[in-house]
Amino acid sequence: MRGFAGTFVGHLVFAAVCFSVAPAFLVVGYAAWHDGARWGWAVCALGAAGTALIPVVALTSTRQDFPRITRGDLVRAGGGGYGDDTFVVGAPRSAPGPAAARLVRADVVEASLVSYSPEGGATFTTYGGDYAPAEFTPVVRMRLRVHPAEGADGFDVTDEWRVPSLCLSAITAGRLAVLVHPPGTGGPEKVDVHWPRSLLLAGTRTCRVVGLDGRTADVTRQPHRQLAQMRISRSVGGVEMVGDTIDLRRLDPETAARYGAVADHARAVPEERAPVTEPGEEARLPADGLPGEEGGFGTAGRRWARHGGHLVRARFLEMRGRTTFQDHGPVLDTVLRIRPADGTPPFVAARRLTVPMNYLAVLHHTREVVLVVGPGGRSYDVDWSRTVLLAGVTAATVVTPDGRAVPLPRRSAALWPLMNLLASHGLSNPGPVLDLRGHRTSAVAGAALDVLRAAGSTPTDHRA
Repeated sequence: MRGFAGTFVGHLVFAAVCFSVAPAFLVVGYAAWHDGARWGWAVCALGAAGTALIPVVALTSTRQDFPRITRGDLVRAGGGGYGDDTFVVGAPRSAPGPAAARLVRADVVEASLVSYSPEGGATFTTYGGDYAPAEFTPVVRMRLRVHPAEGADGFDVTDEWRVPSLCLSAITAGRLAVLVHPPGTGGPEKVDVHWPRSLLLAGTRTCRVVGLDGRTADVTRQPHRQLAQMRISRSVGGVEMVGDTIDLRRLDPETAARYGAVADHARAVPEERAPVTEPGEEARLPADGLPGEEGGFGTAGRRWARHGGHLVRARFLEMRGRTTFQDHGPVLDTVLRIRPADGTPPFVAARRLTVPMNYLAVLHHTREVVLVVGPGGRSYDVDWSRTVLLAGVTAATVVTPDGRAVPLPRRSAALWPLMNLLASHGLSNPGPVLDLRGHRTSAVAGAALDVLRAAGSTPTDHRA
């Protein structure tokens, strides 16, 4: 990953080229003013202002482009009351659909990326009022098994849908909330995906309900109860969700009573939580075709390691979309909780980040992110390469000193200690294959094998 200083120098050179006329104005204006020309001071002031803008523009662009968290990003007021298991998503709205349409569950059987080809390059593209522009919204072809009623036989439908980037994980999880339109004259039933409700049904976005008695119930990954609540919400024109919580005490009595009846039924007939992902995830994981960082064990410098640089994990608590995009991901307002490695209390930071699309596709599995901590702990740089490897976007392999390959399962418990082992020795391994046969890695080979044994990973007979 390119360092902050390198990114700043690149932006500084670019800004200097763009504002190159400003220093010339400064010199010409000063010379004219010195010779007694009255207009010289105005040209000089204009040149000075343009010259001063060069480092300001460079620093602003670097901060926008480089995922660094500093003390200025800390949330002072207690972190907004986020619990460790809270995840709030500000997803784009979907069309409400006709009143006669039925809101039901659909399972994703297969999914494949059809297209995603914006032309913005590495630059930031901002839109006014259009929350999910077509050019930054991937098109995914899906085969859905729609369940029109409880206990009834479902039917399959195959079509292409534009999927808001924040909602990609609902496809990977395999549970969607869809609107089934009334059939036309002799035609098939039309199916529209309701993306914000799909995030709830998939379990990516957490969901809690505060009853009239003040007790809070966590209904995350309880699809039957959530569908019943969604139907009530739709019938009354929507129910406000504050963060990830619906408070029945804020609703009108009739709607609150209907929600209460659903809660009473859930207590009488407890619902088993749905799995994090439905069976057959590999057939519907579009992350391989989506842009974003390739997973790797990460880069590290010996000087950085000697001076106390290390890795820590943080957890996203909130993501909210904006109208700014880059090719490899949307720019999101995020809130995350950082857990220092020295055991000091965790703290919460708010930071605007470009989040890779391939990471968003597995957001239901994990909201963790890897941070590279600078010496002294004054800055935290988001390392997307390590993050997507830890999240399971990329599969990792370790090659033992005798040449045997150890394929690690996605989200293996061995990944994090291996990353820390390499970082503590200042060893860089930017790819997902860790080869322990070389002289460079000989100092950590024994410890790496101990990590593999502790995680239950064993070498295969395949020789690398």
